[in-house]
Amino acid sequence: MIDQMPMKPDKFLWASLLGGCRIHGNLALAKRAAEALFELEPENAATYVTLANISATAGKWGEVAKIRKTMDDKEVVKKPGLSWIEIKRKVHVFVVGDLSHPRSKEINDFLGDLSKRMKEEGYVPQTKNVLHDVEEEQKEQNLSYHSEKLAVAFGIIATPPGMAIKVFKNLRTCVDCHMAIKFISKIVGRKIIVRDSNRFHCFEDGRCSCKDYW
Repeated sequence: MIDQMPMKPDKFLWASLLGGCRIHGNLALAKRAAEALFELEPENAATYVTLANISATAGKWGEVAKIRKTMDDKEVVKKPGLSWIEIKRKVHVFVVGDLSHPRSKEINDFLGDLSKRMKEEGYVPQTKNVLHDVEEEQKEQNLSYHSEKLAVAFGIIATPPGMAIKVFKNLRTCVDCHMAIKFISKIVGRKIIVRDSNRFHCFEDGRCSCKDYW
């Protein structure tokens, strides 16, 4: 269909196709979409990272290594993921594995308890999307303390029960965090709004407004 379009496809169309390939695990089509994006905006790290994610999910670790080398050779740098939440007019910023927050122990303990409850409800960590060929337990550990999970956890413990939580992230939220926050919204009975680089996600009672397409 793209080949037969009367107009030239732009970066938004190819990025949408690449996102669809991530959801459906179509590595072959993802490579074609990524190649088109590399020509249109070779400096955009998001294309490399998304393609690496799809390759990692397929277990193609050699492909992941090649993508990383290409990024190094072209000096393409992925922006560090940041999530933040405003509580009582103060902005609290988190990075992955952040221990700098004054309430970090309380946040991590709360996340540990949440993790147990989530698994009882049927949550399964999306370890296939971890971009490192390490043991399964380590993959779960890597996922547990992503910046948006830390921001959400802090929002829950720092606000009254039932209050809606609004979190912002500078990058696209990962598949595992998206899944986890759906479970968290149901367990704690909160509306959780996450604004990532792509769109708003409104999590409520175990569902998201995006219907898992973003």
